[in-house]
Amino acid sequence: MAETNLWDERDLTDEQKLFKNSILKWAERNLPLDRVIKMNRDGSPFPADIIKGLADLGVIMGTVPKERGGLGLRWSDQALISEVIGYIDPSIATAAGFMAVGTGWGFTIDRYANEEIREKFIKPAIRGEKYVGIATTEPGGGSDVSNFKCTGRKEGDEWVLNGEKTFISGVQEAKNIGGGYWVNVRTGPKIPEAPHKNMTAFFVPIDSEGLTPAEPYNNAGRNAISTGGFIMEDVRVPEEHMLGEEGKGFYQTMEGFDNARILIGASAVGVTRRILEEAADYIKERHTFGRPLAKYEGIQFEFVERYMEMEASNLMVKKVAVMQDVRYDEEGWSARTGKAKTYSPKEIAKWISMVKYKTPHLAKDTADDAMHWLGAAGYSSEFIFETAWRGVMSYCVGAEGGANIQKIVIGRETLGADYLPYR
Repeated sequence: MAETNLWDERDLTDEQKLFKNSILKWAERNLPLDRVIKMNRDGSPFPADIIKGLADLGVIMGTVPKERGGLGLRWSDQALISEVIGYIDPSIATAAGFMAVGTGWGFTIDRYANEEIREKFIKPAIRGEKYVGIATTEPGGGSDVSNFKCTGRKEGDEWVLNGEKTFISGVQEAKNIGGGYWVNVRTGPKIPEAPHKNMTAFFVPIDSEGLTPAEPYNNAGRNAISTGGFIMEDVRVPEEHMLGEEGKGFYQTMEGFDNARILIGASAVGVTRRILEEAADYIKERHTFGRPLAKYEGIQFEFVERYMEMEASNLMVKKVAVMQDVRYDEEGWSARTGKAKTYSPKEIAKWISMVKYKTPHLAKDTADDAMHWLGAAGYSSEFIFETAWRGVMSYCVGAEGGANIQKIVIGRETLGADYLPYR
């Protein structure tokens, strides 16, 4: 770990401090930066010992209720865990695979799944024995869920799914150890004035007959976790694999995106914190013209600006995590605080979109700055900065929702629906 320490634990609960320090101690032994860099170079599949270690720590799907195999954590707790995961692996591969996808979407699958799916897939995934995730993006687009082309038709007590999904995290891992995906398809005619209707979500096992996974894609970064796709040709899933209500899949998918984006935001704050700490060590020790680099205003002031942005972003992540806690536990919140504090789904989505837009761009820009501060050393893959830059870029360009889509959501909730660009 870096000698510079930019953490402040004073607002953490004792349980949160325990989680944070347990993960950091585990990472010192099992996931130091040199291994993160090597994993990114070697590419997927994700190392089995790291998956098992994360599971043993209890960080995968910690928000799932205790009676269903999780720890029953609040989103505030899981957000802190995700920040620490981003901190220990600034390539973002661990956070992408097991926080945003494995936890954010795993929780959402568990919320709408039946007991059979929970027993066969969710509980094993919590133990690190299977992989669950999200498969929404299609060759024709990603963020516009209402216009997806994959279809599902009812035949007896089964649904028959057809179409192609792309840019899916963890396909190789799911194929290797077993698992499945939240898949959204159209199960009724497209209504021009309401294209989001007649979308339905299903849980589709990766080994389903008729499902053909593609070879892993070659990405610019976060290579330790695979990215791929699959084609569905008359894939049959039982009625019981429907997640939520028929025709309501759009809304439930938006809920899943909210959950994932909170954890993306938290992990991106962790990436930024680690970059600043590692860069601080270097600029304090490296001298030019007889003075430490950290004394030059051109470097110090940029560092300070990124640090302030990081702390402001961290407060925003904490706010949305509390919003999500209230969303899922309104009654419990009132009992604990004596206050009624309700947030509408659209209000929560606005704040989550702000987090999803701001935090990955901050992490990417901070990595870019750090590479400039270090000069030639910053360009070397022996340091973490270029690995982090390429990893967090995935969340800037589109993973879990394109950057400009977030602006549309924010604009809708601040200026009003009359100013939506697609109406």
